Amino acid sequence: MNQDEVKKMLLELENTELEFSVTFTGKESKKVNGLYKVDTHEILLHTKNFKTDNQLIYTAIHEYTHHLIAEQNPLRCNGRCHTNEFWARFHELLAKAEQKGLYVLGLENAPELEELTEKIRKNFLETNGKLMIEFGKELSKAYQLCQDAGIRYEDYLDRVLQLPRATAKTITKIAAVSPSPALGFDNMKLVTSLPAAKQKEAESELLSGRSPDTVRAIMRKKSESVDKKAMLEKEKHRIEKTIQQLSQRLELIEENLASL
Repeated sequence: MNQDEVKKMLLELENTELEFSVTFTGKESKKVNGLYKVDTHEILLHTKNFKTDNQLIYTAIHEYTHHLIAEQNPLRCNGRCHTNEFWARFHELLAKAEQKGLYVLGLENAPELEELTEKIRKNFLETNGKLMIEFGKELSKAYQLCQDAGIRYEDYLDRVLQLPRATAKTITKIAAVSPSPALGFDNMKLVTSLPAAKQKEAESELLSGRSPDTVRAIMRKKSESVDKKAMLEKEKHRIEKTIQQLSQRLELIEENLASL
């Protein structure tokens, strides 16, 4: 691929009104594969870092994500750039590129890696998930036994198990919610950190293959939507109540005027 073809591919994924350029440096870098210059809106790709076009496309989409976020708000690129918003949008662009046949992860072309991936999922992620659920149940029992024995549970965690209280709380909560162990411990933590009404939806999104950052962004957006709706409904109720009170006041004034 050449520079023009990469730019055309990026615009096919998502259009932008902010002009940008793609530059092949013809260099190798041990620090980064690419770079986005927010001041000049230039995507630099260190072409000698890539063995395939597919690897180059991945980095190009990464840098283009920075450009799209800079287009929305340039100030976001002046601080920490790799935020949850960034990763969520980047992963969505990768998914779109896969759907359009512009990018492939390529796991199917590496049978040994595909086999190892299944082993990791089953023997480690899922097994660890099941273990954490059992762990949480045992911690709940320990809490009750501490209560029965008049022992401070916090002291038991701190000095007997030497387990951080926040960790114990998280594991116990996971056991109570009991999300699918196939998610793995970290994604189980993500699910249980959400309000109960959103947990099943988040679990389903994760199991469907969406990245944790994407799921976080989806849940946050829905929360903002719900909050906005609740705020508008509250404002509507307040205005209706005010109108009712003013109508009653107006009616009383009209009666007084009629009697004069």
